[in-house]
Amino acid sequence: APLAAAALLSVATPRPGPAQPVSVPGTSDPWLAGMPAGSTASGGDVAPAQSPVLFGGFAITPGQALGFRAVGSVTNGPGLVFVGPDGDLSQITAHLAGAENGISNVTMPLNALLGVFLGPAQPSLTPAPGALDFSTAASRNYLSLAPGLKQVFFIGDGLTGGGAAQQVVVPAGATRLFLGTMDGFEWSNNLGEFRVTVAVVPEPATGALAGLGLAGA
Repeated sequence: APLAAAALLSVATPRPGPAQPVSVPGTSDPWLAGMPAGSTASGGDVAPAQSPVLFGGFAITPGQALGFRAVGSVTNGPGLVFVGPDGDLSQITAHLAGAENGISNVTMPLNALLGVFLGPAQPSLTPAPGALDFSTAASRNYLSLAPGLKQVFFIGDGLTGGGAAQQVVVPAGATRLFLGTMDGFEWSNNLGEFRVTVAVVPEPATGALAGLGLAGA
């Protein structure tokens, strides 16, 4: 029995709790992720003025499952409608320049909250991966998503249409997570912000131990 208990407790490693919410302005262009100052993307956006937000709440580790919660609203230009993190479902768009700076293209609702994982290297030094497509409700209502390195992915408010928590698995080689918003071009005149909380989703075994009062013992 003691050996079995030790084996169980070995999987109950500490997990980071939710980090403090971070602000993600509507001007956060993901195609400038990891690029040095002066770099350009999307028809005139420039780093760091339109760079996406580098998440710094805890270390990003391959294999982690991350959960997100987001509130707030953004718009892709003055005088246009503000929408929440799931974006404007009546306007599905891709990045008009396609893959850029080594970062993939993507298709999703305009103004939606999105993310991209990078390794330590500048993304433009290697080719961009293929694009993901979040043009349908089914594609956005994933329970678990495993994007590749440098592959832009949909986050939205972090919940499915039915209210279930979603999770995103950190890919191999990832050390950084950038958060941004979706537009076709010219993020520089976007307005508003999202407030985003990121947390590591406990492994099932850890959750079971916590229910038994064993986790962290």
